[in-house]
Amino acid sequence: MEKFRFLTSGESHGKSLTAIIEGVPAGLEFDIDFINEELQRRKQGHGRGARMKIESDTVQITSGVRFGKTLGSPITLVIENLDFENWQKIMSVAPENLTEVKSFSTFRPGHADYAGSVKYGHQDLRNVLERSSARKTAIEVAVGAVAKMILKQLGITGISEVTQVGCACNQEEFNNEIDITKEKGDSIGGKFTVIYKNVPVGLGSYVHWDRGIDGRLAQALMSIPAVKVVEIGTNPLGFYGSDYHDEFVLDDEGNIDRPTNHAGGIEGGITNGQDIVVSAVMKPIPTMKKVLKSVDLKTKQESVAHYERSDVCAVESCAVVAESRVAWVLVNEILLKYGGDTMDELMKNFKN
Repeated sequence: MEKFRFLTSGESHGKSLTAIIEGVPAGLEFDIDFINEELQRRKQGHGRGARMKIESDTVQITSGVRFGKTLGSPITLVIENLDFENWQKIMSVAPENLTEVKSFSTFRPGHADYAGSVKYGHQDLRNVLERSSARKTAIEVAVGAVAKMILKQLGITGISEVTQVGCACNQEEFNNEIDITKEKGDSIGGKFTVIYKNVPVGLGSYVHWDRGIDGRLAQALMSIPAVKVVEIGTNPLGFYGSDYHDEFVLDDEGNIDRPTNHAGGIEGGITNGQDIVVSAVMKPIPTMKKVLKSVDLKTKQESVAHYERSDVCAVESCAVVAESRVAWVLVNEILLKYGGDTMDELMKNFKN
């Protein structure tokens, strides 16, 4: 079931990225500056490529908001791709502008090129690259910022932190690891953690396999481009059950307390009132200057993978995207549980 739902559209070098969000209660104080701040966070990080210097990534609101407050109707967000100016003919919708400029047919290992060409019948792999590109996460962060506005009204806040880049687990070593990788013409991945505080007990359910909030969070993070591992709470490998599971105790005032949070705030598919802790591992970006073996789709001959400008490392950016996706899931579950067509109604139900 979805209460907070949306669709996004747009290609990496197309005219714009767009999202239409449904389910945001009326009366939410809408902060466009906050959305743009989140978009700027996504652009940051040592190892980002030249594309981030081109794009301003500022959002336009074309529906659903009036005089700074949501109306309860669908909200439309638009981010213009400034690089489209250089791609107008290449990305044209008009058949008379057909061109092979920027077309390519050699698969890039680690990308959607091969599987996408088979699934959709594309001979020009540009058709796969444009939508499978992580560029689409810009509009997803904008959607996440709207979700965060709702969470903030309820006192729920989230943060993220990069915990590993390559083999480096010390933040002081991250940039050096990225610089060495860049000199090699290679790419590098890493690990990050997202934490949301003040999440209420009772979001999600154990009654059906698809209602568990841990499953929803895992799907949301796993589908971020380049993410290959998702963990909720502490990785249980190497623990005995007596050491891993979070015991119940009473504090000095007689309230139930938990000294540990290995479960990451979720037990039985339901939030338990502790911090939500979700970690993910991002693989090395599969576009790099270092040559990888490939095959040409058209000639059926061995070749080398197609290369385009790319980041060396985008783990910090990926963490911001993950914050947004966790926010989507939490807001959806909150709206399912507490309901409300207006923010006043939602907040009243939430407090009760």
